[in-house]
Amino acid sequence: MALTCPNCGNDRNFLVKTLQMHVVQLRDDSRVEASEEGKPAVIEVLCDECEKELNFAEFEEQVRNELLLTLGAR
Repeated sequence: MALTCPNCGNDRNFLVKTLQMHVVQLRDDSRVEASEEGKPAVIEVLCDECEKELNFAEFEEQVRNELLLTLGAR
């Protein structure tokens, strides 16, 4: 996967912030259950070295797809 920070040249470590939604049900016996889980969505990608935000939409399609597959995201 080819990804490089345009600010510092880092091509190894990136922070990927995701958001995952859960449907939670409260049972009559006071138990809490998660009945449904959505796949996580990518919210933000940052360089782990300089913290510059990278535009996920501008990544090559192959890189985006591989990252989403690795994270189990959409």
